[in-house]
Amino acid sequence: MAEKEVILTSDGLRKLEDELEHLKSVKRREVAERIKVAIGYGDISENSEYEDAKNEQAFIEGRIITLEKMLRNARIINNDDVDVNTVSVGAIVTLKDLEFGDLVEYTIVGSAESDPLQNKISNESPVGKAILGKQKGATVDVNVPAGVIQYQIVDIKK
Repeated sequence: MAEKEVILTSDGLRKLEDELEHLKSVKRREVAERIKVAIGYGDISENSEYEDAKNEQAFIEGRIITLEKMLRNARIINNDDVDVNTVSVGAIVTLKDLEFGDLVEYTIVGSAESDPLQNKISNESPVGKAILGKQKGATVDVNVPAGVIQYQIVDIKK
Protein backbone atom coordinates (compact mmCIF):
# COMPACT_ATOMS: atom_id res chain seq x y z
CA MET A 1 0.00 0.00 0.00
CA ALA A 2 1.41 3.39 -0.99
CA GLU A 3 2.03 5.82 1.83
CA LYS A 4 -0.01 9.03 1.83
CA GLU A 5 1.70 12.18 0.59
CA VAL A 6 2.04 14.78 3.33
CA ILE A 7 1.70 18.37 2.15
CA LEU A 8 3.74 20.82 4.21
CA THR A 9 4.75 24.44 4.05
CA SER A 10 8.43 25.13 4.73
CA ASP A 11 7.41 26.38 8.19
CA GLY A 12 5.50 23.16 8.85
CA LEU A 13 8.48 21.10 7.68
CA ARG A 14 10.78 22.94 10.08
CA LYS A 15 8.39 22.40 13.01
CA LEU A 16 8.15 18.66 12.35
CA GLU A 17 11.93 18.37 11.99
CA ASP A 18 12.39 20.29 15.26
CA GLU A 19 9.88 18.06 17.06
CA LEU A 20 11.61 14.93 15.74
CA GLU A 21 15.03 16.20 16.83
CA HIS A 22 13.68 17.09 20.30
CA LEU A 23 12.11 13.65 20.73
CA LYS A 24 15.27 11.85 19.64
CA SER A 25 17.82 13.95 21.52
CA VAL A 26 15.95 15.07 24.66
CA LYS A 27 12.81 13.07 25.38
CA ARG A 28 14.39 9.65 24.69
CA ARG A 29 17.15 10.39 27.22
CA GLU A 30 14.70 11.72 29.80
CA VAL A 31 12.48 8.65 29.58
CA ALA A 32 15.46 6.27 29.62
CA GLU A 33 16.63 7.95 32.83
CA ARG A 34 13.14 7.60 34.34
CA ILE A 35 13.12 3.89 33.47
CA LYS A 36 16.58 3.44 35.00
CA VAL A 37 15.49 5.17 38.23
CA ALA A 38 12.25 3.16 38.36
CA ILE A 39 14.16 -0.13 37.93
CA GLY A 40 16.29 0.95 40.87
CA TYR A 41 13.16 0.82 43.06
CA GLY A 42 13.19 -2.96 42.77
CA ASP A 43 10.33 -5.21 41.68
CA ILE A 44 9.03 -3.81 38.39
CA SER A 45 5.87 -5.96 38.32
CA GLU A 46 4.03 -3.51 40.59
CA ASN A 47 6.07 -0.39 39.94
CA SER A 48 3.86 2.44 38.66
CA GLU A 49 6.82 4.73 37.91
CA TYR A 50 8.30 2.04 35.68
CA GLU A 51 4.95 1.41 33.98
CA ASP A 52 4.41 5.14 33.34
CA ALA A 53 7.90 5.56 31.93
CA LYS A 54 7.51 2.52 29.65
CA ASN A 55 4.17 3.88 28.38
CA GLU A 56 5.74 7.27 27.69
CA GLN A 57 8.64 5.55 25.93
CA ALA A 58 6.19 3.67 23.69
CA PHE A 59 4.37 6.90 22.88
CA ILE A 60 7.62 8.73 22.05
CA GLU A 61 8.86 5.90 19.82
CA GLY A 62 5.50 5.78 18.04
CA ARG A 63 5.58 9.53 17.46
CA ILE A 64 9.15 9.31 16.13
CA ILE A 65 8.06 6.64 13.63
CA THR A 66 5.08 8.75 12.58
CA LEU A 67 7.19 11.89 12.12
CA GLU A 68 9.84 10.02 10.13
CA LYS A 69 7.16 8.60 7.84
CA MET A 70 5.58 12.04 7.38
CA LEU A 71 8.93 13.63 6.55
CA ARG A 72 9.78 10.82 4.14
CA ASN A 73 6.51 11.42 2.26
CA ALA A 74 6.54 15.20 2.48
CA ARG A 75 5.82 17.46 -0.46
CA ILE A 76 6.89 20.99 0.34
CA ILE A 77 4.75 23.88 -0.84
CA ASN A 78 6.89 26.95 -1.37
CA ASN A 79 5.60 30.51 -1.54
CA ASP A 80 6.37 30.45 -5.28
CA ASP A 81 3.91 27.55 -5.69
CA VAL A 82 1.03 29.63 -4.32
CA ASP A 83 -1.25 31.06 -7.00
CA VAL A 84 -3.06 34.20 -5.80
CA ASN A 85 -5.77 33.70 -8.43
CA THR A 86 -7.15 30.48 -6.92
CA VAL A 87 -7.16 29.01 -3.42
CA SER A 88 -4.41 26.43 -2.96
CA VAL A 89 -2.34 24.95 -0.15
CA GLY A 90 -0.06 27.65 1.21
CA ALA A 91 -2.44 30.50 0.37
CA ILE A 92 -3.73 32.97 2.94
CA VAL A 93 -7.44 33.40 2.31
CA THR A 94 -9.80 36.03 3.68
CA LEU A 95 -13.39 34.82 3.93
CA LYS A 96 -16.56 36.75 4.68
CA ASP A 97 -19.39 34.99 6.50
CA LEU A 98 -22.38 36.04 4.39
CA GLU A 99 -24.86 35.60 7.24
CA PHE A 100 -23.08 37.68 9.89
CA GLY A 101 -20.61 39.72 7.82
CA ASP A 102 -17.61 38.55 9.87
CA LEU A 103 -14.22 38.42 8.15
CA VAL A 104 -11.78 35.64 8.95
CA GLU A 105 -8.33 34.91 7.54
CA TYR A 106 -7.06 31.34 7.17
CA THR A 107 -3.83 29.87 5.92
CA ILE A 108 -4.53 26.70 3.96
CA VAL A 109 -2.11 23.95 5.00
CA GLY A 110 -1.82 20.18 4.78
CA SER A 111 -3.53 18.16 7.51
CA ALA A 112 -0.22 17.47 9.28
CA GLU A 113 0.24 21.11 10.25
CA SER A 114 -3.33 22.31 10.69
CA ASP A 115 -3.88 24.37 13.82
CA PRO A 116 -7.28 26.05 13.98
CA LEU A 117 -6.20 28.13 16.99
CA GLN A 118 -3.54 29.72 14.74
CA ASN A 119 -6.05 30.02 11.83
CA LYS A 120 -4.22 27.30 9.90
CA ILE A 121 -6.85 25.02 8.41
CA SER A 122 -6.34 21.79 6.54
CA ASN A 123 -7.04 21.42 2.86
CA GLU A 124 -9.04 18.37 3.98
CA SER A 125 -11.26 20.27 6.46
CA PRO A 126 -14.83 21.19 5.45
CA VAL A 127 -13.87 24.84 4.84
CA GLY A 128 -10.59 23.90 3.15
CA LYS A 129 -12.32 21.45 0.79
CA ALA A 130 -15.05 23.96 -0.07
CA ILE A 131 -12.68 26.81 -1.02
CA LEU A 132 -9.82 24.84 -2.62
CA GLY A 133 -9.51 25.73 -6.30
CA LYS A 134 -11.99 28.62 -6.04
CA GLN A 135 -11.26 32.18 -7.12
CA LYS A 136 -11.55 35.54 -5.38
CA GLY A 137 -15.18 36.64 -5.27
CA ALA A 138 -16.57 33.09 -5.32
CA THR A 139 -19.28 32.10 -2.86
CA VAL A 140 -19.07 28.66 -1.29
CA ASP A 141 -21.34 26.58 0.90
CA VAL A 142 -19.66 24.78 3.77
CA ASN A 143 -21.49 21.89 5.42
CA VAL A 144 -20.94 21.96 9.18
CA PRO A 145 -22.73 20.05 11.96
CA ALA A 146 -24.96 23.08 12.63
CA GLY A 147 -26.03 23.35 8.97
CA VAL A 148 -24.57 25.25 6.04
CA ILE A 149 -22.39 28.34 6.24
CA GLN A 150 -21.94 30.55 3.19
CA TYR A 151 -18.62 32.25 2.71
CA GLN A 152 -17.39 34.64 0.05
CA ILE A 153 -13.70 34.57 -0.83
CA VAL A 154 -12.63 38.20 -0.32
CA ASP A 155 -8.87 37.88 -0.87
CA ILE A 156 -6.15 35.36 -1.68
CA LYS A 157 -2.50 36.11 -0.97
CA LYS A 158 0.85 34.42 -0.37
